[in-house]
Amino acid sequence: MGSGWRFQRWYRNLCVRIEERAILPTAEQDHACLRVCQMLSNGYKDIHLFRFDPLTGNVYILAGDSVEVNVPPSGLWNFL
Repeated sequence: MGSGWRFQRWYRNLCVRIEERAILPTAEQDHACLRVCQMLSNGYKDIHLFRFDPLTGNVYILAGDSVEVNVPPSGLWNFL
């Protein structure tokens, strides 16, 4: 087996240790979160909290002093 397989196994174990359970964002939500985090990074905002709520399926991002972003499963994100 190649190094790709070893990386996948290592990454899966790391995710399990951090989250204790798998999170299942939608593809739209996944892409939206990446775009939002990139935009925040471009604005030199520190991301303090990135939280997936398993009950609602929403992702909450807290960045900078007071920037709050909600990313629902549809991927149509909004400021709070």
